[in-house]
Amino acid sequence: MNVESRTGRVVVIGGGISGLAAAHRLVGAGARVTLLEATDQLGGKLLAGEIAGVPVDLGAESMLARRPEAVALARAVGLADRLQPPATATASLWNRGALTPMPKGHVMGVPGDPEVLGGILSAEGLARMRRERELPRTEVGDDIALGAYVAARLGREVVDRLVEPLLGGVYAGDVYRTSMRASVPQLFEAARTYDSLLDGVRDIQRGAAAKQPAGPVFMGIEGGIGTLPDAVADAVRAGGGEVLLRTPVIGLTRGAGGWQVRTDERVIEADSVVLAAPAWAASALLSAESPAAAAELSAVEYASMALVTMAFRRSDVAALPAGSGFLVPPVDGRTIKASTFSTRKWGWVDAAAPDLFVLRTSIGRYGEEDHLHREDHELVDVSLRDLGAATGLAARPVATEVTRWIGGLPQYPVGHPDRVARVRAEVAKLPGLRVCGAAYDGVGIPACVASGQRAAEEIMLTRDPARGTDHEAGE
Repeated sequence: MNVESRTGRVVVIGGGISGLAAAHRLVGAGARVTLLEATDQLGGKLLAGEIAGVPVDLGAESMLARRPEAVALARAVGLADRLQPPATATASLWNRGALTPMPKGHVMGVPGDPEVLGGILSAEGLARMRRERELPRTEVGDDIALGAYVAARLGREVVDRLVEPLLGGVYAGDVYRTSMRASVPQLFEAARTYDSLLDGVRDIQRGAAAKQPAGPVFMGIEGGIGTLPDAVADAVRAGGGEVLLRTPVIGLTRGAGGWQVRTDERVIEADSVVLAAPAWAASALLSAESPAAAAELSAVEYASMALVTMAFRRSDVAALPAGSGFLVPPVDGRTIKASTFSTRKWGWVDAAAPDLFVLRTSIGRYGEEDHLHREDHELVDVSLRDLGAATGLAARPVATEVTRWIGGLPQYPVGHPDRVARVRAEVAKLPGLRVCGAAYDGVGIPACVASGQRAAEEIMLTRDPARGTDHEAGE
């Protein structure tokens, strides 16, 4: 087995967007970087593909533009002229058998005004919400389940009809067990400050309006968000870095003055390592050097989901309702959790096939994953059944593509931020090692990019402490 010298080398384990962002930052700082990805595909849940010749995303399809990290990375790797906002951001809620416009004025589904929910909540639900300011303060302690807190303040209908389809869709999770501190930290801080949740939401909205930057809330990339990983990898290679696919890491050990990273074919000696693998893989690799961190990471649970992408003749879907698609409250017992009308939402999808209409559905979330074991054609059929019930669609698609994301989204239950802090504290005891990825500080693309960049910056500080004492103290 070949042993490669470590002089000046940083190994990044994992080629998702977090690992790629770390590698990009490290190369930019002058490090000698080798990135190792176990599969034959970079990008993790960012996956570009096509259906009937139309470019589409088969994974994540947009990134939050009002958080800067992901858009800035896209610009840095030469994609500035391909950044595009959605052509429409008007979505609906398939609620109690009817499509209703998504209400405005909420924070991840948590509303600040009962009067905008007349078409969504029952009369009883609205009356319950209007009494919120009469309730005694709800203590949140160090953390609390988002669904439990909102239900206590505003009633379960608000959670089941609004928060679950919105936030539950982001994490493919159950908001009654999701950490409010981890998933919506600004709401958690408001809950610690205000007696009334409605008052807290309105304060968040006022603050956001006062400092709202110009421009779209979300951004896509012509050809798909899934084109970003390869662009970042190309920039890493152009900066002298090495990017290797089909190279799983089977061992990670700390030796005298450095690290040994073992693959099937070689041992790479490195000064530093960025571990950008999913929690279960990071746990296995850390088991020898940091059993405590490994134990914490092994407890991180993941949800699985499937995306069903379909192309129709455009003439067959002329009666589809307006907008970019709809969300589905799980409480209504439907199979699909959402549908995106990709041809309406993204200009490049529309332009690529004037005679076709592309849409997709999502199926599965934490604790409800039996559907994912069904055959592809069955997932297509149940999607068409729900689409027909929601929109009246009766046509059959001319092409379909089913993409399964097994273990795709880490779950953030109550106490997750403290678990992350414990992992980082244990990992910090190992010189020249940092962790990053969706399991830590957020599952969105900007959060993952920021996680990778943070790990890279901390590695550079350990390599050259003179780079920034102020930065180090602020972490």
